[in-house]
Amino acid sequence: MEKSVKSNAISLGVILGVVLSLVTVLAYTVYQGMYTNWMAGIGLSLMIIVFGIISAVKSRKLLGGFIDFKKAFTSYLITVAIGTLISTVVTILIYVAVDPDAATAINEQVIESTVGFMEKFGTPESEIEKAVAKMEEENQFSLVNQIKGWFWGMLIYIIIGLLASLAIKKKEPLY
Repeated sequence: MEKSVKSNAISLGVILGVVLSLVTVLAYTVYQGMYTNWMAGIGLSLMIIVFGIISAVKSRKLLGGFIDFKKAFTSYLITVAIGTLISTVVTILIYVAVDPDAATAINEQVIESTVGFMEKFGTPESEIEKAVAKMEEENQFSLVNQIKGWFWGMLIYIIIGLLASLAIKKKEPLY
């Protein structure tokens, strides 16, 4: 892969990582309720995907308007992997190393939000109790869960990236 294309992907990945990290820091300092807002999660996921797509499209432009599937996907993947990895490291630093009590408070908010959601849909009390017990024993901000979350997220972003790269690829005419 050409140096300018890799530089493009790395630069966009770092920018994505900084933006995601700023959101994490703002959520930590200003509005921890963001972690219970599913719309915020969808918005952040869409932003990650858009950054990856922008990276692949920009790489295509750098290559004269033509890009094969592999280069498009690689550009997308480098951007998304770097951006989400930076964000995950910042999240680990904040909620594991610096302020584990904040993670506990957010987990409690998530449990309350989930119970409210389940009650709205008429979930039986016994099922709610099971879900709460499982959530209480699991810390979503633990080091292991953060790493697992990054890998599962990457799996989803890879699938989306494969589809996006199919749409972005453009072969150079043979004549």
